[in-house]
Amino acid sequence: MSDDHRQSRWRLVMGAGSEELCGQLSGEEQLRDACLGYLYDREYGSGGRNVRGGKGGGLEGSNLTVPDWINQIHELFPKQTIERLEKDALERYNLEEMVTNPDVLSRAKPNQTLLKAVLRTKHLMNQDVLKMAQHLVRQVVEEMMKQMAQDVRNAFQGSLDRRNRSFLKIAKNFDIETTLRRNLKHYDPELQRILIETPFFFSRIRRQVDRWQIIILVDESGSMLDSVIHSAVTASIFYSMKMMKVHLCIFDTSVVDLTADCVDPVETLMKVQLGGGTDIGNALAYAAELVENPQRTIVAMITDFYEGAPVARLYSVARALIESGVTGLGLAALDDQAEPTYDHEVAAKLVQMGWHVGAMTPGELANWVAEKVRS
Repeated sequence: MSDDHRQSRWRLVMGAGSEELCGQLSGEEQLRDACLGYLYDREYGSGGRNVRGGKGGGLEGSNLTVPDWINQIHELFPKQTIERLEKDALERYNLEEMVTNPDVLSRAKPNQTLLKAVLRTKHLMNQDVLKMAQHLVRQVVEEMMKQMAQDVRNAFQGSLDRRNRSFLKIAKNFDIETTLRRNLKHYDPELQRILIETPFFFSRIRRQVDRWQIIILVDESGSMLDSVIHSAVTASIFYSMKMMKVHLCIFDTSVVDLTADCVDPVETLMKVQLGGGTDIGNALAYAAELVENPQRTIVAMITDFYEGAPVARLYSVARALIESGVTGLGLAALDDQAEPTYDHEVAAKLVQMGWHVGAMTPGELANWVAEKVRS
């Protein structure tokens, strides 16, 4: 540990007023300090010392809410520290709004911030609160389904059939080349224009993709929550369309097959256990067992590519899948600002093997899959 790092840790422990001794905090450390202050400044009551950030005691000056605080500590601190913060919040400061009081939850505004906070603390909830929390999760997920479903379905509405004509006169299906060629006989020399007597249009076809299989593997380590949420919703939309055989699996060091819950993304999300290690190679090996027809199978792996197990096994299984004919897609984790975060070295190695690797929103993923099954 460097001297600067050691000083920063002491500054976080001692709070505001120790800058002269310990120095100033960086941007991320300031966020950590705010989270610690939100909880531990309660120690001084409403009339205590000049606490963190220069505010008076208590919580009047804080803009954090309980869901915000829960999400931030899970993003800023290691697992052991999170467990201690949650224990102190519940047992020492009675910060129980999110995990023991269904009345408070019933008044909460359903949004993605609250959804993530619920998923991170559901293991602390009693059954009454869990039931209320699940209701909130369902409200948020249903809103997400409405927003995402049309984008996904539009991707599978069909491609242009340039071999057949259509009597359905829609502008986006207009066949300008055939129309001009077939109407040349109506050319008017005086006006120097072609008079269009009969316009021609392409027809659209909906190709059957039932025989295609998509296996979605989602890393459930703590940093992957946004991707887990979007994957559960996207898989449910795919599943509801009955157009592909969908498998949804989450993994850390082990694999949990949630395919049976694809019909209900809420059930999927309530079974997610965030945290733990990461064994991507093991997840790919499980996916390999599910493959029925390699030439019509897509394995979509959503992860940050930070392998916790020996990386040699990951490379071995990934190469074998591609060589068998499977289409491999590695999706870098996206945060809630749609910014990718991943191990570039592992991702680059997969690209060399023939994997497609990138960062996609759910709508972009649907378009990519639709193009593959039509090709």
